[in-house]
Amino acid sequence: MAHLRRRLLRACGVVTAGGALLLAGCSGGAGGGGTDGKSGGKGGASPSASAPSTTKPSPSASPTDIDFTPDPKRAPKTAADARRLALAVVAGPDAWGPDYVKRTPYLSDPAFWPVLNERCEWEGGELPRSVLASVTAYSEIPATGGKGPLRVASVVTVHRTANDADWEMAETLEEALRCPDQTLRDGERVTGLASLGMPYGTGGNAHATDSLSEHGSYLNDAFKGPQQYSWYESRIGQVTVATVVKGAPGYTSDVTSVQTQAQVTMEARLKAQTGAAS
Repeated sequence: MAHLRRRLLRACGVVTAGGALLLAGCSGGAGGGGTDGKSGGKGGASPSASAPSTTKPSPSASPTDIDFTPDPKRAPKTAADARRLALAVVAGPDAWGPDYVKRTPYLSDPAFWPVLNERCEWEGGELPRSVLASVTAYSEIPATGGKGPLRVASVVTVHRTANDADWEMAETLEEALRCPDQTLRDGERVTGLASLGMPYGTGGNAHATDSLSEHGSYLNDAFKGPQQYSWYESRIGQVTVATVVKGAPGYTSDVTSVQTQAQVTMEARLKAQTGAAS
């Protein structure tokens, strides 16, 4: 039954709101050491939930329909190669904007992997065998002028295969369905998560093999009232790239544009690093 649910989630756009599942239109085919919870890495499966590469056909067995042709010779096959790729792709402060600076620590521990437990709390786990490397870069606009600290992160996860990366995307959608309210760490929570899956050709996705977004309210004991929370993730081949914004007092819709900028920057870098010469 669990495999059936994952296939359903992967094949169709999914919206979750208050625990309700709404199919947002099928595509017709089956195709993130920090301590910030989900923003400490990708928002996908726990190690025990990772599916082996043989459980379903790889959606990237042939070139995708996006304007990108991968070069098999440039695909990372070792952990060292994968980490070099992730570091070359991950978005630092320069990709977010001129007011952003590195947080301390700036990069996640190479062995760190976030897991959403049964209590809907994010905690540290072991890097799954299906993942070659995962890098998270933490940036922020420090508190200034009456505004709170605006904290963001970008995540690059290099899987062993495109199929493994595909399963990560499906698991991420499942997590929002299972836990619309999540504890990131002590004093930080997200509530009312709504998640939408957008395979290539749907929802305006013409740039990645697959993509998804999550939106909700960010609650921090240091702030008054809920703030914006936004997670965006896309997959190109065996690599997923994601960005997260945890809002702060004094910031509104302008946060969305800088998140899009950081996301697009990573996708362009990834294509440049792994694509075939034109």
